[in-house]
Amino acid sequence: MKREAVQAFSNRVTMACKSELIVILYEMILTEIGEAKEAYEKGDLAIFDRELKKAHKYVNELIVPLDYHYKVSYDLVSLYLYVNKRIITAIIRRNTASLDSAESVLKKLLTGFEGVSKADTSGPLMRNTQQLYAGLTYGRGKLNETYIDPGNRSRGFIA
Repeated sequence: MKREAVQAFSNRVTMACKSELIVILYEMILTEIGEAKEAYEKGDLAIFDRELKKAHKYVNELIVPLDYHYKVSYDLVSLYLYVNKRIITAIIRRNTASLDSAESVLKKLLTGFEGVSKADTSGPLMRNTQQLYAGLTYGRGKLNETYIDPGNRSRGFIA
């Protein structure tokens, strides 16, 4: 994943509630698959493998916390296992043919969880995180992006 995307996801994680974290994870998986496809088109199989292995790891992160006291968890785990199988198939066969079906499943799940996260009013999981305010200023020959933390002198994460 590109550095800018990592930074954007990191910033979102610090301000996310429980359901938003799942949305972010889906977006990270889709980003990794997209970058793997780009690497494949460029002929860079090392990056293709690396990106798909990251996507596989993120899907496993969705599987681990499932609570099997609820029936929907069994449906979700079967979908996640299907996506993982498609990712592993792409790694082994060294082609992108199986990734389209994985993306399709993930996009449908993403849409559903986006609706859930909009209704979630639980607030961010992390406390005492840096509040981000972005602004652009002109520097010599370039624009500078600035983050300001108003009034919070004791920064850090408390989970």
